[in-house]
Amino acid sequence: MDTIIQGKAYVLGKNIDTDQIIPAEHLVYSLSNPEEVKLYGKYALSGVPTEQGGLPQGNIPFVEEGNFTSPYTIIVAGPNFGCGSSREHAPFALKVAGAKAIIAESYARIFYRNCVDGGFVIPYETTKPLNKSILTGDELSLDMEKNTLTNLTQNVTYELRPLGDVVNIVQAGGIFEYARKNNLMASSQEA
Repeated sequence: MDTIIQGKAYVLGKNIDTDQIIPAEHLVYSLSNPEEVKLYGKYALSGVPTEQGGLPQGNIPFVEEGNFTSPYTIIVAGPNFGCGSSREHAPFALKVAGAKAIIAESYARIFYRNCVDGGFVIPYETTKPLNKSILTGDELSLDMEKNTLTNLTQNVTYELRPLGDVVNIVQAGGIFEYARKNNLMASSQEA
């Protein structure tokens, strides 16, 4: 199991809701057709408003025009990330776009569960508003054994709240895969 995630930061504000993460007009694509699945990545975070500091300084898009994936693998946000509707498509879209982890002050409960249960992205919590000190494009290293986030660009390390088995569940591919791999439920061959 890889315990380090390294990549560029994408910094957002507070109260990023699921309609900003994947706008409702993009919920029409198939979740099983590979060509349509790519569109979830293309439109991930496309609903974040450019006014009032919604997008990072300079209005940097998460996914560049014409691309299906993002150069940013770690999202850093304020409190209440994933608020709004309970759609599973939101963390799914972030995963398809290439996000591996989110570091936020807090999460909407259902969004957090969807991240973990579906094995989409790792939702870490911080006690400090890291979106005030980390900049979009900073190179970050997330150490899941030590529960630390290091800003390699600024040479600063932050403590994160421990996740326990959440990391293992996400890395297994979701709650059902985790249960199967750990003999907590019957495999499909035994059923």
